[in-house]
Amino acid sequence: MFCKLGTLFTYIMRKKTQLITTVMLFSTTIAVSQMKVREELPEKYKWDLSHLYATDDVWKTEKERLQQKMKEAALYKGKLTQSANVLLQALELNSSLIKDMARLSSYASMKADQDTRVTKYAGMNQELQQLFSEYGALTSYLEPELLTLKENQLSAFLAKEKALVTYKFYLTDLLRKRAHRGSEEVEKVLAYSSLMSGNAANIYSTFINAEFPYPEVDLNGERVKLNAANFALYRASEDRGVRSKAFATYFGKLNEFQRTFGAQLYGNINAALFATKARNYDSTLKMALDGGNIPTDVFHNLIKNVNGNLKTFHRYLNLRKRMMGVDTLYYYDLYAPLVAKVDLSYTVEEAEENILKSLKPLGTDYIEVSKKAFEERWIDMYPNEGKRSGAYSNGSGYDVHPYILMNYNGKYNDMSTLTHELGHTMHSYLTNKKQHYANSDYSIFVAEVASTLNEELLNDYMLKQIKDDETRLAILGNYLEGAKGTLFRQTQFAEFEYMIHDKVAKGEALTGEDFDTMYLALTKKYYGHDQNICVVDDNVKSEWSYIPHFYYNFYVYQYATSFTASTALSEKVLRGTDADRQKYLNFLASGSTKYPVDLLVDAGVDMNTSEPFDLTIAKINKVMAEMESILSRQGK
Repeated sequence: MFCKLGTLFTYIMRKKTQLITTVMLFSTTIAVSQMKVREELPEKYKWDLSHLYATDDVWKTEKERLQQKMKEAALYKGKLTQSANVLLQALELNSSLIKDMARLSSYASMKADQDTRVTKYAGMNQELQQLFSEYGALTSYLEPELLTLKENQLSAFLAKEKALVTYKFYLTDLLRKRAHRGSEEVEKVLAYSSLMSGNAANIYSTFINAEFPYPEVDLNGERVKLNAANFALYRASEDRGVRSKAFATYFGKLNEFQRTFGAQLYGNINAALFATKARNYDSTLKMALDGGNIPTDVFHNLIKNVNGNLKTFHRYLNLRKRMMGVDTLYYYDLYAPLVAKVDLSYTVEEAEENILKSLKPLGTDYIEVSKKAFEERWIDMYPNEGKRSGAYSNGSGYDVHPYILMNYNGKYNDMSTLTHELGHTMHSYLTNKKQHYANSDYSIFVAEVASTLNEELLNDYMLKQIKDDETRLAILGNYLEGAKGTLFRQTQFAEFEYMIHDKVAKGEALTGEDFDTMYLALTKKYYGHDQNICVVDDNVKSEWSYIPHFYYNFYVYQYATSFTASTALSEKVLRGTDADRQKYLNFLASGSTKYPVDLLVDAGVDMNTSEPFDLTIAKINKVMAEMESILSRQGK
C-alpha cells in the first residue's frame, strides 16, 4: 500500500508490534527478583534474528541499498494517472520498498528490546526513523496525485490491468478519504513532521525502560530494586503488606516525575491534534478510527455499555473480596492470587504442550505452524537485565515469520500470555502467506480477536482436564482476571484517553497534576470506591504515567472490543460447525482486504450490534455464578 510520512511510520510501527501486551495493561507476572544477564540464558529460549539478517553489517548494507533504491520512487512523479501499467509499476515499487523498510525496522527494534540499555540499536532505530521521514517526503506527491483519479478512470484502469486488483481496496479506500488529504506541499510538511511527532513517545519509552530510577524497598526481609518486572511480581504477592508497600513505593516514585510525565503526554496529545487539524478531522478520535472506517459509535457505545454494566464488574470485585477473605478490598489487592493454595505453575515445556493441545479445534495445520514457533526459535522467552518488559508479537517480517517477545515466569498468566501472543503470530503468519504484502496489514481493531480467542481455547481445555474445585476456581478466576484487565480496565483507559484529548482539543492546558486528578476520579468510579466496593488509595492517581499505550492514540479500546468479538467467535469455534471454524480461519488470512468491521461480519460477529457485548457480559456472569456455587459448597 502507499504510505506517506505519518502513515508510513504508523503503519510500520503497527506491523512491527502486532500487537503489544504489556505488563502495564495486564496482570502478567513477568520476572523473578534476580534477573539473569542475557548471555546466561540457553540459546533455545532466545529468538533467532539471523532469519531476518545474518549480522548487523548485513542489515547496514541492506539499509544503504534501500536508500539508493527508494530514489526510483521519484521517477513516477506526475505520471501515476497516465496509464494503468505505470500505476501498477509505481504501486509495486512502493510496496516492495515499504516491505523491506519494515523488515529493517523489525530487526533493529527487536535487537533494541533484547537490552534497552544498548545504545547501538537505539541509534539504528533513529536511523530508520530518518529513513522513513526521507521516504515520506520523497513520495509526498503520491497520494495527492492518486486523489485526482476519478472513479470511472480507476474502474477503467482496473479493467485494463488485472494485476491492479491487488491494490483495489487501498485505492478505493484512499478515494473515500479524499477530503483528508492535502496538496503535495502539505503532504511534504506532514512527512517531515514525523521527525517531531513521535518524540514524546520515544522519550517516554527511553526514560521508563532504561533510565527511570527504580526505587529500592525492603520486602520479605530483602532489599529489592522495584523495577517494572519486580513491581509486577510483588504486587501479586500473597502477603498483603508486601502488596501495599509495593504499590505505595512504585507509584510514589512515579509521582516524583509527575511534571515530566505530564509534559510528555500533553505533548503527545498536541502532536495528535496537529495531525487532526492538518487532515481536516473533527477530532483526534475520528482521525484514529477513520483509518479502518470504524464508526465512532463503536467507541462511544463500548464506554456506554461498560458504564451501564459496572454492576457486573462490581460483582467480580465483591467475589474477589469474598475469596480473599478480607473485610475491605483495596486496589492493591487486585493482582493477588484468587486461590492462594493452588500453585498454578508451568514450565515452558508444559505450557507448550497445554497450548498446542488447546488449539485442536483450529485444526492440524494451525497446530503444526504453532509448533514451529517453539522449535525454530521464533520466541524470546525469559526476562533478562535491560530487556523490554511485557510481551508482544512482531509480524512485520513478511518474507520470514513473526517473532514473539515474552518475559516468562512460570505462572498460569504467563502461559495464557504466551498463547495470546501466539494468536497474534498465527494471524500474521496466515495473512502473510495468503495475501500480497499490500494487503498483509490488519487493523488493530481485529488484531486482538486472534489472541484472546486463543486464551479462551486454553481456558476451555484446562477446565476440561481439571475437576478439583480449588483448581477450577483458579482457572475460572483467571478468565475473570482477563475480563477485568481486557474489558473493564481497557475501557476505563479509553474513557480517560477520550477525556484528556477532548480537553486539549478545547484549548485546555493539562499538567501532570491535572492527569492525576482526572485519573483518580475515574478509577474511583469504575471500582466503586464511594460504595466501598474497592478502596482506591490516592497514590493510584499516578498509574496513568505507567501506561505506555496512552501514546498510541485511541489504541486500547480495541482490546475491549476484540475481547467481546472473540468471546462470540470462541463459542462458534468450540461448539459450532466445521463451516464456522473455517470462516474463522479465513478471517485470520484476510489481512486488509476489507474494513475490519466487515471482516468480523464475515467471521460471524457484527460489532454494529450489542450482541457481542451482551454475550460477553452473560459469560462473565455465568463464570461468576459457577465460582459462587463452588464457594457455597465449601461453606465460604
